[in-house]
Amino acid sequence: MLIGRLIGRRRTRAARRAALWYAARRRWDVAPGTHPVFRWSGFVTSSVGCSCGRPDCRAPGAHPIDPCWLARATDDPTTVEWWWSRYPNASIVLPTGRSFDVIDVPESAGRRALDRLERLGVPLGPVAATRAGRYLFFVVPGAREELPALLDWQDWPDIDLGLRCYGEGDYVIAPALEPLPRAATWWVRPPSDTNRRLPEAHLVIGTLAHACQRASLARAQLISA
Repeated sequence: MLIGRLIGRRRTRAARRAALWYAARRRWDVAPGTHPVFRWSGFVTSSVGCSCGRPDCRAPGAHPIDPCWLARATDDPTTVEWWWSRYPNASIVLPTGRSFDVIDVPESAGRRALDRLERLGVPLGPVAATRAGRYLFFVVPGAREELPALLDWQDWPDIDLGLRCYGEGDYVIAPALEPLPRAATWWVRPPSDTNRRLPEAHLVIGTLAHACQRASLARAQLISA
């Protein structure tokens, strides 16, 4: 139980630091989100629900607290400080479509694409990974609207690539700035001064789509084997 409390305090401090850093240093709007409710048994934890208290919650620990979050999300450090003093365990909600859009791909495709893009020397923005097995590529806002035309222009076959994009009105849950036990998300390429300038979607979508296609074909082969 003591270990659980110590880890909980570390999560709380890390979330507050990260929320303030994103707002003050990166000028990203943030809003407080719910958090998972854990049960501790010795050194083992298990998630038992969402802090919103709804037994049918569809996104436990990963949605905004405030129904008006989209209008109230801000990069004002004073407001962010107040939010995390009121909701110390809150996750960090980052609205998409403002400072960035996010292209979301399966983890295997994300790893392959990231390696390829780095070898090609394509300037990249931050990249995060999730416990749900996804990679999140931060790109210039407007990508969601551009994506259908880009994929059509590059003549991708009509298969489910498992590729998603979050834009205006959507959000992602941000990682802390430091690795944490049982984190829902973590940075593969953290935000820094070197990646403040985000890539245009057209610079990365071909590589991401190709990696997604390979991952999709590999899954299909496994299923049919």
